[in-house]
Amino acid sequence: MAPNQEYALLCLENPLLDIQGQGDDAMLEKYGLKANDAILAEEKHMGIYEDLLQNRDAKLIAGGAAQNTARGAQYILPPKSVIFIGCVGQDKYAQLLHERNDAAGLRAEYLTSTTHPTGRCGVVITGHHRSMVTDLAAANEYKISHLQSPEIWKLVEQARVYFVGGYHLTVSVPAILALAEEAAKENKIFIMSLSAPFIPQFFKEQLMQTSKYWDYIIGNETEARSWAEGQGHETRDVKEIARLVAELPKENGKRKRVVVFTQGTEETVVAVQGEKGVKEFGIKAIGKEEICDTTGAGDAFAGGFVAGIVEGKPLEECVDMGHWLARLSIKELGAQFPFPKQTYNPIS
Repeated sequence: MAPNQEYALLCLENPLLDIQGQGDDAMLEKYGLKANDAILAEEKHMGIYEDLLQNRDAKLIAGGAAQNTARGAQYILPPKSVIFIGCVGQDKYAQLLHERNDAAGLRAEYLTSTTHPTGRCGVVITGHHRSMVTDLAAANEYKISHLQSPEIWKLVEQARVYFVGGYHLTVSVPAILALAEEAAKENKIFIMSLSAPFIPQFFKEQLMQTSKYWDYIIGNETEARSWAEGQGHETRDVKEIARLVAELPKENGKRKRVVVFTQGTEETVVAVQGEKGVKEFGIKAIGKEEICDTTGAGDAFAGGFVAGIVEGKPLEECVDMGHWLARLSIKELGAQFPFPKQTYNPIS
């Protein structure tokens, strides 16, 4: 695969505005939140956004897991390498997302809703932990008709790698399957993220509709265990779960499925379909004083990893690129990266 192919990577999911502020245990208790979790907002959560803005000196940051991943991949890849697709409102927050993406060199092709505002994610920071509450709003209005419109489908056909965030399983399974089927038919690479524990727990049927198309599936240890529980497996061992996922039925037999589970500061586990055992990749330690914010670290890892896939790098280097970009991200506020740009160099 040519590493400098224009718009080789196409990403699909939910563009959101992150409203991020410092919280405490009392705030978590007030809204019924856990210190490290990601959930969809219910009526009882709707006051949290104004609460963060008015009382917690909140910062507005371009967010949405796959949009973060797309920006991360573009940070590493040559200009005009990445396109992100999703739905926003017709408002100032959509304009802010456009501006932030433009500054990062990320091309966004949004569907615009005239009836719903741009989606938002309340991010409550407690120490090095974060709790995320998402009100999808316009993001929930994404339609497959946008993806299949001539101008957008032309970009789909041009891309060689597709990345879909698991959060989109709550929005448009048909759009995900359209990309997955195109990837299988044309022998392109289809990558998916588990995104959050509630996805394999409460959207397990939708998730498993896509599973036969996974060339790469990315998650963390909590999401892996949630998948195992949702599928009726008793094991809590991340390595064993990775092997179970790797051996699921697969549509495109020309490429072995690769399962990648990060574990915070512990080793990243990788299982390859048809291969015994798992590979483990250590993380280079970072001092607590260097950590600014862990929000989006997993998205950053995915961005670095996917960039390596686009460039045709060996699996070990793709994982290392993910670790490297995640290290950069946690030194910044939100899922952001330092400028001027730093150049990837091996750290593992």
